[in-house]
Amino acid sequence: MKNALLTFWAVLLATPGAAQIRSEFGLMVPMRDGVRLAADSWRPDAPGRYPVLLVRTPYLKTGLQLAQWGRYFAERGYVFVVQDTRGRGDSEGSFEFFAGDGRDGHDTIEWLAARPWSNGRVGTLGLSYLGTVQWMAAKERPPHLVCMAPTAPGGRWWDEIPYLGGAFAHAWALNWVNGTSGRMSQGENGENIDWQRVLAHRPLLTADSVMGRVMPLYRSWLQHPVDGPLWKAMSLQAEDFARIEIPTLTVTGWFDADQPGSLHYWRGLMNRAPDRNRHFLVIGPWDHVQTFAGGSTKIGELAFSPESIIDTKKLHLDFFDWCLKGTSPRFEAPRARIYVTGADTWRTFDAYPPAGTTPTKLYLTSGGRANGLAGDGRLAWQPAEVSPPDRLRFDPKDPVPGIMSELAIDRRPRQDRPDVLVYTGDVLTEPVEIIGTVTVDLQAASDARDTDFVAVLTDVHPDGRAVQLGARIGIRRARYRNGYQREELLTPGKVERYTIELNDIAHRFKAGHRIRLEVTSSSAPYYNPNQNTGNPVATDTEWKVANQTIHHDRGRPSAVTLPVMTRGAVP
Repeated sequence: MKNALLTFWAVLLATPGAAQIRSEFGLMVPMRDGVRLAADSWRPDAPGRYPVLLVRTPYLKTGLQLAQWGRYFAERGYVFVVQDTRGRGDSEGSFEFFAGDGRDGHDTIEWLAARPWSNGRVGTLGLSYLGTVQWMAAKERPPHLVCMAPTAPGGRWWDEIPYLGGAFAHAWALNWVNGTSGRMSQGENGENIDWQRVLAHRPLLTADSVMGRVMPLYRSWLQHPVDGPLWKAMSLQAEDFARIEIPTLTVTGWFDADQPGSLHYWRGLMNRAPDRNRHFLVIGPWDHVQTFAGGSTKIGELAFSPESIIDTKKLHLDFFDWCLKGTSPRFEAPRARIYVTGADTWRTFDAYPPAGTTPTKLYLTSGGRANGLAGDGRLAWQPAEVSPPDRLRFDPKDPVPGIMSELAIDRRPRQDRPDVLVYTGDVLTEPVEIIGTVTVDLQAASDARDTDFVAVLTDVHPDGRAVQLGARIGIRRARYRNGYQREELLTPGKVERYTIELNDIAHRFKAGHRIRLEVTSSSAPYYNPNQNTGNPVATDTEWKVANQTIHHDRGRPSAVTLPVMTRGAVP
């Protein structure tokens, strides 16, 4: 109530003479199946037809400060519309995770284009889920969709959410699905939940009932453990990108948990779009929310220059003035504008990933005792001829802790465990700058039928801090080592190759710093610790300790591959 009153008085006392706008709340937009979706709108209070901006959200049209964006754009000659997605807020129907958002987005865009205050040109914008629904709509090719600006959209369901490398994002799934289980926000009812008890419950499939609500969506994710029709229905394929002709502005962050999806869409466009020159990318040193809000000068242990913060409203305005209004002959932006942490500067490129990077391997090596910070694990630019394997004991009931909100943290407390293998490079005598995708290849064996391997890249500062880099840790669930189309259990003791994605990172390791990789088998409770049995994950109630062996000799090398910028390619 207090915040609502403060907003009321702030608007009432706003500077006289500002452009007059007209609000209209509770517009009911008909869909093709007769369901009506509710929307609020802001537009100039003057006769005329205007371009329309559409935001579609499951988080209630009254949230995320979208009314401020509505006023901003209405004052500048746009109609700004925010709509509750199906089954949420004031909208009719039943909520489904992206299942019908393509059709609903198409129908809403076409309805808006026909309004008497619309000039028939519609653009879209929004963060996270609000970004993904734009891609779902674009897949349907509504005739009056002219351009879109998806910020931090999710889209890699097996390598982002609700799975990462095949490991189930247990804590996230329960919390997110609970929050969207009613028409109004349900998140507050989680304050008194005994989360430790809920997350410890097995089988995973019924953990929702322990929390207090049976959630079909949560259970559906667990009951579809391979990549099939459910997941493909809310994904874009190569042929979809080949049909997208409208301009796009993609925004994500180096610490954005939905960066994998954002860059999945970007790469799809760069590989198949008819005209790549109509697409633009901005990546800042931002977490998920900051991609829309404009940033901060600090995340965790990392500090950034004041220039890292940008005016995201102005960025969107410039883009829409070009592609919707046509008042600018071009969008004055580079193809890709990215901020390099460590160097603390923006760089611009004609493409992303940029030209001038060389995939460079740092090889794992040790004397066979890389366990913990006191171990002898090293990273070397050449593989060792002889390097005895390292071993760790993974007890899923005593996992390495990890939660999503831990960004750019000092990982030494995690690294100082016997079930964490630590590999540290020599002190750098000159900077090493990386821009692009980081991957880890492990040659490993386990005595279990299924298990997980986890990798984290850190920048070791001269004072000893080991600062985590990247938007997410990397995981590979062993049963998905050959892809997500089927589950393949392990032959205990057999050495196999595991590729772990650490996604994209732009960072300068300064002279005097060291590069470190940690390898372990868990990051819980955010991701469910593998119970190591090989049983179906959703219904498993058994537990097994797994003994892991990491090989790294010349015949079976394990390495982290870094996209190193060549010296002449760094501006």
